Amino acid sequence: MFFIIGLIISGLIVGALGRLAIPGPNPMSIGMTILVGLGGSILGGIIGRVLFNSQGGGLLLSVLCAALIVWLMQRRNPART
Repeated sequence: MFFIIGLIISGLIVGALGRLAIPGPNPMSIGMTILVGLGGSILGGIIGRVLFNSQGGGLLLSVLCAALIVWLMQRRNPART
């Protein structure tokens, strides 16, 4: 139970920081922000594992990957801005 709550909170934090890194309006729900944060964390962990041969990517790499996901979402659907 605490693991799931921790995933939700960390996804929200990483997703919010990723959204703040990209300028302009980002009209997303809280659920979408959590999913973006979790996706950024997974992608950052994979990249960190491959490039640095460590246990994970860390917070900075996770936020950068979440910002990349937000940027790709904005480029894919420019009418929403």
